[in-house]
Formats: sequence, C-alpha cells, structure tokens
Amino acid sequence: MVSSTPVRHAVVVEDDADIRGLLVVVLEQLDFVVIEAPDGLSGVEAVRNTNAELVTLDVNLPDIDGMEVCRRLREFSDAYILMLTARADEIDRLNGLDTGADDYISKPFSPKELQARIRALFRRARTPAPAGNAGQTDELERAAVVQQSLLPREAVRLEGYDVAGAFRPTRSVGGDFYDWYQTSDGMHLTFADAMGKGMGAALIAATVRAVMRSVADTPAVDQAFGSASTTIASDIGQSGSFVTMFHGRLDGPSGKLSYIDAGHGLALHIPVEGTAKRLVSAGPPVGILDGQHWAASELQLEPGDSLVIVSDGVLDAHNSLDEFMVNVEKAARNGTSSEEVCAALLELAPAATAEDDVTAVVVHRKPDVGR
Repeated sequence: MVSSTPVRHAVVVEDDADIRGLLVVVLEQLDFVVIEAPDGLSGVEAVRNTNAELVTLDVNLPDIDGMEVCRRLREFSDAYILMLTARADEIDRLNGLDTGADDYISKPFSPKELQARIRALFRRARTPAPAGNAGQTDELERAAVVQQSLLPREAVRLEGYDVAGAFRPTRSVGGDFYDWYQTSDGMHLTFADAMGKGMGAALIAATVRAVMRSVADTPAVDQAFGSASTTIASDIGQSGSFVTMFHGRLDGPSGKLSYIDAGHGLALHIPVEGTAKRLVSAGPPVGILDGQHWAASELQLEPGDSLVIVSDGVLDAHNSLDEFMVNVEKAARNGTSSEEVCAALLELAPAATAEDDVTAVVVHRKPDVGR
C-alpha cells in the first residue's frame, strides 16, 4: 500500500521576479506546491482559489500594499502569513500593528532562516475564535449606529452629474464609510475602510471623516490629504490600526477629478467608449508608515463616463479579479441611474454569503442625451 503525504499549498506574493523565484525554490524544498502572484489582488485571488496553508507576502506591492492584502485574507483564510520587508527597521513598526500576519522577516534573507521561520509557524497551534456574547452584541449594535451616522444625509445635486452611494453592513460591523459634500464648483468625495470590526473600527472611521472634512478649505488635494493623513496616523497610531482611503475632488464644469488612493485600489473608471480601467493606488494605507507621501493623480471624466468605487466586500464575492472587473463594468453600463447601479453593485455580493460590509459610490457624468 502506497502512503501519500497531504499536499500543502503556498502562495508567494512578491513583485520582484528574482526574489519571487528564490521564494519558490525555498518553499518547494519544504514540499509545498507553490503559486506565484506578482501583486496584491492576484495574491488574494490565489489564496482564495487554492485554500493555501502559507502565504509569503511582500509589504510593498504595486497595487495594494501588504497590510491591505493581510486584512483581506483574514476575512476568509487562516493561512500562516509571513511578511517580508526591505527595511529591517520596519519590523518593529509592523509588530506594533495588528496586521494579521504571523511573522516578519527582512530582505535580504537567508533561505535557511526562512525555512526555519516557516517550520516554526507550522508548529504553532491556531487559537479558535471566541464565541459571541451579549456584551459583544450590544457593542456591535452601537457600532452600527455610529457607522450609519457617518454616511451623507443629503444627495449631491451637481449640474451635469448623477451621484449616488449605497451601503450594506454585515453583522460584524466593519469600518466602511463614504462621505461627500458639494463645493462652489464641484464636489469632494472620501471613501474609506478602517481595519477591524466593531466599535473600534467605527470610531476610527468617524475620526477619518472628521479630519477629512477639516481640510476641505485646503485647495490642493495633495496638500489637504498630506495634512489630514498626518493627523489621522497620529490619532490611530496607538491603536495599531490603519485605514485604506480614496479621496477625490471633482471640478464639475471641466470633469477633472484630482484624487489620491491610499491602499484602496478598487476605484474604476468606466469610459463611455472602451473598457474599464482600475485606478492604481499611490501608496500604502494611512497609518502604516510614518512620513508617507501620496502623489495625487488626475482623471478626466468625459460626458458619459463613470467613476465607480467599491469596497473589498464586492471583490471578495468574485472568483477572480477579471470576473470582478467584468461584472462591475456590466453593472455600471446597464443601470439607468447611479442609484440603480449602486444597487446592482451591492447585489454582486449577496447578503446571505457576504463576510464584510459592502459599499459602493458612483459618479456619472451625464451625456448630452439620455442618462
């Protein structure tokens, strides 16, 4: 009778091809079946598809950073996560954050040390999550009230545009929220997701909203975001948390949107002609690194174009990034109003199976004729 060893899967999330190749060799020596992912979103997809037992995860990735990848993985996976950083001095900072990672190692690393760290991880016993209780239920109910209070109470009535947002919380209550307000020539928009669940995440979200509103009069988006992010990082630094953000400022007459994406990575431009494009994040979430700078970008919304921003609850409901992009674009093009599009986007993550809050915002520049 032939005995067989259970197959173990590992996912290597690393954008540097040389380092990725080395990690593959090291893990194959430990008898893992290895799947490679050159960026964060494909890494999340690979872990979901393989039910991997181990993830090696670079902190700095080209789309969303390692902290955000970690957060998304912890919503559905209990894989051991070993984070790699190019700076040894980052490890103390990472250890102080509740990232969800199991261990950290700096580059360059010794293959033998890496293998030893991995063996040590698999000797650890996973601790079951504690059962809920009445106190937790009360806290979640209060957190839900706080979270709902952060959403806009009034619609934006901007000439030539159709703007809508929608939000559906889960029972665990996360840190999703969106906020907007009209200006003399357009609108300001913030979309954010604070790490964690319950009252802690809701209070961080409330802090972010208040700080972003406090910089409304700062004219340049990069200066406003820089000032706000410093304050936010200082306020949440002691909690070991962080927040992904998208902040945009739209000039209505021209259709020019100046924006900064800090670790969110789920804003899409749906042009009236051509295929949807995902706006690339300019850096890690707020609260990860001290002194971080995020560069502003610009997007031209032509008549008929839409900006669609969703939370990772929508992405998590799909089997792949490609499937996600196709379905979001289809929802955006089939809707007759931004409100209808938002409803369709929430339906992409059915309430019965969604493990996270589901949030969507749509900014549609009306064409000359029709919607």
